[in-house]
Amino acid sequence: MKVGEDFFLAFSPEREDPGNKKYTATNIPKVVGGTTKSCLDVAIAMYNSITRAIPVSSTQTAELSKLLENTFRSVNIALVNELKILAHKMGIDIFEVIEAAATKPFGYTPFYPGPGLGGHCIPIDPFYLAWKAKEYDFSTRFIQLAGEINVSMPYYVIEKTIEALNNHRKSLNGSRILVLGAAYKKDIDDDRESPGYAIMKMLLEKGAIVNYNDPWIPKLHTTRKYNFQMESTPITPELLASMDAVIIITDHSDYNFAEIVEHSNLVIDTRNATKGIKGAREKIVMA
Repeated sequence: MKVGEDFFLAFSPEREDPGNKKYTATNIPKVVGGTTKSCLDVAIAMYNSITRAIPVSSTQTAELSKLLENTFRSVNIALVNELKILAHKMGIDIFEVIEAAATKPFGYTPFYPGPGLGGHCIPIDPFYLAWKAKEYDFSTRFIQLAGEINVSMPYYVIEKTIEALNNHRKSLNGSRILVLGAAYKKDIDDDRESPGYAIMKMLLEKGAIVNYNDPWIPKLHTTRKYNFQMESTPITPELLASMDAVIIITDHSDYNFAEIVEHSNLVIDTRNATKGIKGAREKIVMA
């Protein structure tokens, strides 16, 4: 069988934003590359019946466009993650800085820091490109540096947790820790590559007693790295009061953060979820 005559082969990289109700398969443009011109024509006709096709010259170009999109996010998230650590040392609210910068109507796109990267694309795809680049005797230094920074963020969360507990004259070893959120982003049930898993693993390795809650993930999934065999613990005032620290990994809309702060002894906030809560700032540590 001959490609372009007997069958038609094209490539269109995935584009989706889980949990985003504004953009769906019908209004996200699809980049399309064909193995031959006739392959491209057939693929364009198919995708134009669903959304708007963006033709490119080859399947390789289509694939690299996807890698560029993901690498763009990885590099910029790494930038704000690194700046978050610096801002903490300088006593500056990095989220206030980002919101101020976002008022610039040109040349700036806001990205927000967190406890690390998650999802099935951004933590992984840029490293495919870094691996492929070695075939061409080329080192993708930006990609690798961004990866190092993003991978280090769960360690930073642990460091801030240890520091916060120490300030309360407690050790992480033996402390009861509640992790809020196993999903990698708010209001979805996707836990692939979630930084919450790495954080829970490190907490357990350091002797902490760990519980988690996630209204979207009632039981932790077995992944290629982790097998926790844990179920979501219902949040109650009594549970919160019994915990030495609560770590906010995912800022789900279902969480009432004012009540969480009120009943908790210590809150480690990695998402700026406690913004605007007054009267309990001594309980909150930004990480």
